[in-house]
Amino acid sequence: MAFETHCFSLCKVLALSFALFGLVSVGEGRFKGFRKFDVVQDSSYGAVSEELWFTQKLDHFNGGDSRAWKQRYFVNEAFYKPGGPVFLMIGGEGPANPAWMKEGTWLTYAQKLGALCFMLEHRFYGKSHPTTDLSADNLRFLSSRQALADLAHFRTVMGENRGLTNRKWVAFGGSYPGSLAAWFRLKYPHLVHASVATSAPVFATVNFPEYLEVVWRSLASENADCPVLVKKASDTLAERLKDPKTFENITKDFNLCSTLQIQSQMDSAYFLESVAGNFMDVVQYNEDNRGFEGVLGTNITIKVLCDVMGDASLGDPYTRYVAVARLMMDTFSVKCLDVSFSNYVRDMTNTSWDGPAAGGGRQWVYQTCSEFGFYQSTDSPNQPFTGFPLDYQVKQCASFYNISADEVAEAVAQTNEYYGGYDIQSSRIVFPNGSIDPWHALGITADITAELPSVFIKGTAHCANMYPARSQDLPQLSEARDHIFLLLQQWLK
Repeated sequence: MAFETHCFSLCKVLALSFALFGLVSVGEGRFKGFRKFDVVQDSSYGAVSEELWFTQKLDHFNGGDSRAWKQRYFVNEAFYKPGGPVFLMIGGEGPANPAWMKEGTWLTYAQKLGALCFMLEHRFYGKSHPTTDLSADNLRFLSSRQALADLAHFRTVMGENRGLTNRKWVAFGGSYPGSLAAWFRLKYPHLVHASVATSAPVFATVNFPEYLEVVWRSLASENADCPVLVKKASDTLAERLKDPKTFENITKDFNLCSTLQIQSQMDSAYFLESVAGNFMDVVQYNEDNRGFEGVLGTNITIKVLCDVMGDASLGDPYTRYVAVARLMMDTFSVKCLDVSFSNYVRDMTNTSWDGPAAGGGRQWVYQTCSEFGFYQSTDSPNQPFTGFPLDYQVKQCASFYNISADEVAEAVAQTNEYYGGYDIQSSRIVFPNGSIDPWHALGITADITAELPSVFIKGTAHCANMYPARSQDLPQLSEARDHIFLLLQQWLK
């Protein structure tokens, strides 16, 4: 969990999350979740997408608590035709990126269907600060249930104020916000007419070793030897971390920010997870058309990494693994790699909104501890990495938020009980997923009913159908976008 990134482990450069595919940009890059690359936001979108603010209740489930706060949102009225539908893009575990108010498949649909478009930032992320800090006591107001209540209240008030109450509202989201889109339709069917729940992990689980199993298969789809070489390199690194005599060379190999110190299993696990994150992140977003978000590193694909791992002229598999780490650092202009677990703990326990993990890391990891799990452990033998087991992940919940392993397990069980996991009972929700994306293992990849269809897109990664179309898109990706549009057209009749 520590992983650096929600994204990107490596480097602090990679970034969080989960999340919404790109709705969310994450900054620090050292915190895990739904991984994403570092995003440089383009201020040119600001003039087109003015920041607007909506008054929300702090606690929707306590009538005796009248505290309120301001939630950020954006509007695009360019395509709206009177009587048309309303599209609501749901923000996730990072700042809402106004680039999505100018580009993305949902706007193509909006233009064709005459829709008014809103994007609502998730509480506790970006500029939407419900509390004075990120203390564990305040983070109890951060949950998917409170976020859904935010969406419901926003939809109700906007409907009343703008004369949109009787319009048909459609929710969009990718990754964790994809789950929210599905659950919004599930829990508030009187408020939202349909949902597009892309790459949505609807089943919560404490241990998620299947993530790395998909990473193995995705690497093997490029070259059967690639994950085998990665495993050899990871195993070699894990063995060397047991011998202090190797630490000086490892420090130089990976250009660490300080001399390597391994004083506990947590130190070793954090390092191993950090460098594994290079492969995890690239696989998750392989060849996604994310450049419009200001994302760096989109040229680094599974093929690029496997070509490096297969280049015998570089040396043994360990040396090639180092070369991948160096490539990633160069790509993201990272001067040195910080793999200090103590520094990570320091950052993650800083409760200030100005803290190094306030871009989303502290908040998202809290949600994994209090609701979802999703810990991408090495507990399966059918994956390419070594050394970051479930125990390492769960211990962080206690260290950061005083949430025990038993409490994590109970919270995850409650999440599935509340939402239904894979057994969603609803209608007019479409579930697109990509076969390369490791998160599809927790999503809906086959039709539940005719009114709860799946769109499983072979050869594509996380949230691929949400990104703008381009000429080199796989035919099945183009077909998936068209199929989703036809469903919306049918549901909005």
